[in-house]
Amino acid sequence: MDAAFSAEQGEIRRTLREVITKRCGPDEVKAAARTPAGHDAGLWTALADQLGLPGLAIPEAYGGVGCTTAELALGCEELGRALAPTPLFATAVLAAPLVLALGTEGQRAELLPRIAAGELTAALAVPGTGLATALGLVGDNRGDWAGGGRAGGVQARRAAEGAWRLYGQAEQVIDGHSAGLLVVAAHAGGFARSRTLLFLVREDARGMTRARQAALDETRTQARVELRDVEAEVLGDEDADVPAALAAVGDVAATVVAAEAVGAADRALESTVAYVRQREQFGRAIGSFQAVKHRLADVYVQVQAARSAAYYAAWAAGAEAAGFGGQGAERAGGLALAQALDALRTAASEGVQLHGGIGFTWEHEAHLYFKRASSDELLFGPVHRLRARAAERADLFAEGGGADAVAVAVASDPVSPVPVPSDLDLDPDPGPGPASLGKAV
Repeated sequence: MDAAFSAEQGEIRRTLREVITKRCGPDEVKAAARTPAGHDAGLWTALADQLGLPGLAIPEAYGGVGCTTAELALGCEELGRALAPTPLFATAVLAAPLVLALGTEGQRAELLPRIAAGELTAALAVPGTGLATALGLVGDNRGDWAGGGRAGGVQARRAAEGAWRLYGQAEQVIDGHSAGLLVVAAHAGGFARSRTLLFLVREDARGMTRARQAALDETRTQARVELRDVEAEVLGDEDADVPAALAAVGDVAATVVAAEAVGAADRALESTVAYVRQREQFGRAIGSFQAVKHRLADVYVQVQAARSAAYYAAWAAGAEAAGFGGQGAERAGGLALAQALDALRTAASEGVQLHGGIGFTWEHEAHLYFKRASSDELLFGPVHRLRARAAERADLFAEGGGADAVAVAVASDPVSPVPVPSDLDLDPDPGPGPASLGKAV
């Protein structure tokens, strides 16, 4: 494994950070999240036209850039730093890979170029509130989460040759209220041939009602989708292994969310360090107190460990997709996500505490990061179930679990010492005792 970034990857990160820094301050993020669409349409156009971000991981044959999960994760890490509300995750991470993996050639040729150009946004809708289950992140997704032929879920029935009708409801659909295309998971076949299929539902479909839901994290919009005898088109072949495709997308989604969380945790720590350097108490900056240094040193080490896990997961997923390695990639995403969510929750909590009274107010940006940490765990976790599922898939606790399981667990959960850089010096006027965070560690 080569841990160094290529020149192209570095350019993606640098360019995206410049755009995000100019257009995504805390006030701009809040304003964009509170628009009817839930995001800044102008920013989305810029990301698509100038950077090609929606098509970053789409093959060049379909109008994309043809990069791997690693580049997509790096891009989402930068978006995560600012908590920039965009349809990128729902469109490029959840929906587009399913169209690419399962769609017919006609469906790919019609939809993927429009997605890559930023003209079409998409969302994945699964019954109820079972997104983490459907993606195979917290358990086996071959159960009856799509409805199982009983009341509830989303049911699909064949109306005519090649035509289907959907009936049911999905909640917590990320960016579902504004997406131009919905990829809906539904139960088909009744009890005789019970199976889960994916269907394409256009935004103008009759019988579909969509409403934005009040969510803990307003920067990641969610919607309730109600389907009442809605005409739909099956995605790909009716005999496709949908659970396997969803699990593969879940691994990549976990990696991308982990990278987002690392970016958010890094930004939360950065703003907290800047604040404790300036805030004075008892005649000196509070960052000069050893207790504060120790707390932030612990956060820094946790964030760096999470970054290492996220980068490994992104590299492994990209290597596996390219067919030249990536052993254990299917397990790395969930473990990286668990560690990143832990790091974000810790960084956000410490940020709120160390900012004092201002950190508890809605006007300050600290609460946005705390809400993102809590919301992501509700959507994709909880953390202990992410780890339990990864251990289960690796046979970690089976009799004679094997060296491969141990190797994956170690590679995905690094605990090696992390050097603390000198720019995290918290004491602007060194006095007696440790003068820097590095010395405190």
